[in-house]
Amino acid sequence: MDEHTAKTAGRSGGAGSRFERARGTFGLIAAPVAFAAVLAGDFPALKPEAHRLAAVMGAVIVLWVTEAIPMPVTALLGASACVVLKVAPAEEVFAPFADQLMFLFVGSFILARAIFVHGLDRRLAFGVLSLGWVGAKPGRILFAFGAVTAFLSAWISNTATTAMMFAIGMAILSFLGAEERGGARLGGRYATGLMLMTSFAASIGGLATPIGTPPNVIGLGFIRRELGVEVPFFQWTLIGVPVVATLYLVLYLYLSLLCCTGVAEVAGSRDMLLGERKALGPLTRAQRSTIAACTVAAALWVLPGLVAIASGEESAAYGLVKEMLPEGVAALLGAALLFLLPGERGRRAISWDEAAKIDWGVVLLYGGGFALGVLASRTGLADAAGRGFTELIPVSGGLGLLAVSTVVAALVSEVTSNTASANIVVPVVISIARAAGADPLEPALGATFGASLGFMLPVSTPCNAIVYGSGHIPLGKMIRYGALLDVVGVATIVVAVRLLAPLVR
Repeated sequence: MDEHTAKTAGRSGGAGSRFERARGTFGLIAAPVAFAAVLAGDFPALKPEAHRLAAVMGAVIVLWVTEAIPMPVTALLGASACVVLKVAPAEEVFAPFADQLMFLFVGSFILARAIFVHGLDRRLAFGVLSLGWVGAKPGRILFAFGAVTAFLSAWISNTATTAMMFAIGMAILSFLGAEERGGARLGGRYATGLMLMTSFAASIGGLATPIGTPPNVIGLGFIRRELGVEVPFFQWTLIGVPVVATLYLVLYLYLSLLCCTGVAEVAGSRDMLLGERKALGPLTRAQRSTIAACTVAAALWVLPGLVAIASGEESAAYGLVKEMLPEGVAALLGAALLFLLPGERGRRAISWDEAAKIDWGVVLLYGGGFALGVLASRTGLADAAGRGFTELIPVSGGLGLLAVSTVVAALVSEVTSNTASANIVVPVVISIARAAGADPLEPALGATFGASLGFMLPVSTPCNAIVYGSGHIPLGKMIRYGALLDVVGVATIVVAVRLLAPLVR
């Protein structure tokens, strides 16, 4: 949870703050206890280095779940402990930090930073909300607001999207509730619905593209490293976009039903939104340059998929493009354009000082978590855990494992971050599937998508924490509406992965 989110969550009340402090204190005590207990245990099936790694991972998981110390620090501490305890040499432990997907994070974060710095996100938001078909109807405002949130979240951080749309949503609620319009005052249920739409749509939208949310990249890393299966940008969207479209429609339908206003139209709301859009002025040079850089990156991301469609996946052309333009390289090329294209007053579209403000913590968290997952595979720990879990899970078929993997990832994400959920669950379900003699790809994809669920509690995601701080969301409603979206999300992911997974091979 970043500083902004922590401050916002802190405004949600003393009970939440006390819970966070108690959880952190518990983690500081439980982590060394878990490490010592596993290290002192008798596990004859494990090699010595796998046994020591299990102790490290036990402590790391406790620290991730409780967030007793910053999660990136935990990831780096876990990797360092593996070197100290001779689980593997330093060169092997830290090799995943040089994985090309690390640079997908870096490049896409710089592009997202430019979008934020130059206000393109606000321009898109107010541009859509002020469209004629949206008008002054609260139901249409809710739909358009959520659609913009989901779209933005497919390209920039879920948390950043929520923070920006939260401010816009609060401005809309302030206007709509300022006086009686259309003969009736909007009720508190609409405010609850708009705030929940802000958080839930941001979390849903991140599933559309590989760069939409860190769990996607983490899951893809394990799938590529452990299964030897590349899932390019275009192929991911073949699953992600249908999942997002389905979940968003369900979300809108039940929020519009359960959080209705009873008011058909609110006079003046479209004029207010038009005024906000007009105040942004024409596109600036920096904004045009940012659009150009993002367009180049997006084109390079989908180019391999288009070549595959045109010439076949076995063609030399596809193999060459795929080798030359992995997602990390495409992201870096697009980001590099920002330092070449013109900005305002003789400057470039982005400076290094601005670019350096990206979320390096997520990058390091991915590297550390990926390192632990790779070590678990190489030492045999993951296989041993998979065999053990297989004996406990009453399903062995591909569909059953897919469903269980998705549910477990969603449940873990309720009590810890989505990123930690992906790091914890994806390598384990791969090993479980292997031990059960099933295809690991579907359970791995299900766990990757499922890690981005978790809608029930303010602590489930930073997005939930931000909107809960508005004071418009009773905890009971977040739990009920979030649980409903969790159930629909699991079912949608299972169906989509089962039907569409063959497209990513």
